[in-house]
Amino acid sequence: TEHQHARYNPLRDDWVLVSAHRVKRPWQGQVEKPPPEDVRRWDPNNPLCPGATRANGEVNPEYEGTFVFPNDFPALQPDAPEPGNSDHPLFQAAAARGVCKVMCFHPWSDLTLPLMSLAEIRAVIDTWAELAVELGASYPWVQIFENKGAMMGCSNPHPHCQVWASSFLPNEARLEDRTQRQHLTQHGVPMLLEYAEQEALRKERLVVDNTDWLVVVPYWATWPYQTLLLPRRHVCRLQDLHEGERDSLASIMQRLLIKYDNLFEVSFPYSMGWHGAPTGPYLEEDCRHWQLHAHYYPPLLRSATVRKFMVGYEMLAQAQRDLTPEQAAERLRSLPEVHYK
Repeated sequence: TEHQHARYNPLRDDWVLVSAHRVKRPWQGQVEKPPPEDVRRWDPNNPLCPGATRANGEVNPEYEGTFVFPNDFPALQPDAPEPGNSDHPLFQAAAARGVCKVMCFHPWSDLTLPLMSLAEIRAVIDTWAELAVELGASYPWVQIFENKGAMMGCSNPHPHCQVWASSFLPNEARLEDRTQRQHLTQHGVPMLLEYAEQEALRKERLVVDNTDWLVVVPYWATWPYQTLLLPRRHVCRLQDLHEGERDSLASIMQRLLIKYDNLFEVSFPYSMGWHGAPTGPYLEEDCRHWQLHAHYYPPLLRSATVRKFMVGYEMLAQAQRDLTPEQAAERLRSLPEVHYK
């Protein structure tokens, strides 16, 4: 708890430097602005609101639940041309095609997931699963991700996420595919299923749990209050969850996100995303090595206005964190599950 050491991340096959004593150092660096507290519930100039006009001139319907539409500025398009042939192995390019969608969680701009009802969160989960099936029918990777808060690059104060389907496996997916496959071959059990069982027994990094799920600050966490959401049974993909597991997922997400908000009494910023077995052509392959999971990467370190920066040593050598995962888990675990608001 007091001395620096390195921890191995078997999911990424890399290491993180843990320097628990560094959180005690005085801070005179960048101070962020706290998120606004006066977000309007409905704003005609907000392109994600019901009835608002988006940048391409389309008018949103008066939606009352979730709402999915094509991203008006997509990073991937289905008809992108093939790049030219490379004349040297150091200058390679490959085709990158896909579809990008935006998904609004709720019609009200002043709500976030921890302030939504369990039924509303369950509707979000069901829509995620529907998109995973729809896009996964033809694309090998469907990335569901939420950037919450301006600190994490969110440009719009409205509860929403993005879903990008790609014609290729992105770097993180390829890496996790390799490490999980190797673990199953060597140990005969999916890596993250075994990991969840171990964390449930040890409890020192456990944040919240229920019958079907657990949330831990992973042993190899990089970000200060990073968490990993894991099912207790072997599940390959989001769409494989049964009704009860979807209900309990809504519950555990709400409990975790309330704790996040309560940590510094602020709408807690993070980037999160789901990782599951590849789709498209991989639906016909053996993907038993995969275990569904969600990553939460929040940047805040000391307060609502002081964040962790991944610069210098982190960019040029390896990841480094300023408090132990056990300390972070204990702090999150001890927080109330009633929202501070």
